[in-house]
Parts: sequence; C-alpha cells; structure tokens
Amino acid sequence: MYERRDDPLLPRRAFASRVVRHALGAGVVLVVALAIGMLGYHHFEAMSWTDSYVNAAMILSGMGPLGDLKTESGKVFAGTYAIFSGVLFLTCIGFFLAPVLHRFFHYFHTVAEKSAKPKPPASASH
Repeated sequence: MYERRDDPLLPRRAFASRVVRHALGAGVVLVVALAIGMLGYHHFEAMSWTDSYVNAAMILSGMGPLGDLKTESGKVFAGTYAIFSGVLFLTCIGFFLAPVLHRFFHYFHTVAEKSAKPKPPASASH
C-alpha cells in the first residue's frame, strides 16, 4: 500500500489522494459507529432519534452522555458503547494520520540516504 524503503517520495497529488482516501475511510467508520450508537439509545432507552443522535455523538467524541439513563439495559449499552467508541476513535485517528507519519519518516529516510554517500575507495598507491 505504501512505497517501499528504496522508492522515492510519492508526488504531492498522489499523497493528497492517499490522505483523502484515509480520511474518507475513517469518516465512514465513524458514521457507522454513530449509527450503532443511535440505534442502541433509541432501542434501549426509547430516546427520540434526535436525543439518540446527540448522546451517541457525545459518547463517540469522548464528551459523555447528556441525560440520565433510566434502564439497566440502557446503562449496559452506554458503558459498552463508551468503551467501543474510545477505542474506535483512537483507531480512526491512527488510520487518518498513518499516511502523514509514513511520509514524514520516509522523507527523512531518503534525506539520510542521500547524505550518507559512499566514500570513494582509498587509492592503492603507497
């Protein structure tokens, strides 16, 4: 998926395309996670879709729920969804930043490789 150690840096346009693909992938995963949260709050707590959305979005972003939970199943769902959301959010950030970090390290590897030119062979004359 990424260029190998000996490959040159990707052109900027190809790199931008890679970043956009990663951003879209992370966005799709977050939207699916938001939908899961909305369905859970709507089902277990009988919240309206608007309240389900805001609670799921708050949990997914790490802020916490807005209202009190009334049912045992809703509380279990909310706790499980909070753990799931925390791990998922960090994973999406890593996925989004992967091409940027890869380019950063690949750039410094190519710079270091250019600066470490081989020394000319020592002359055989004594």
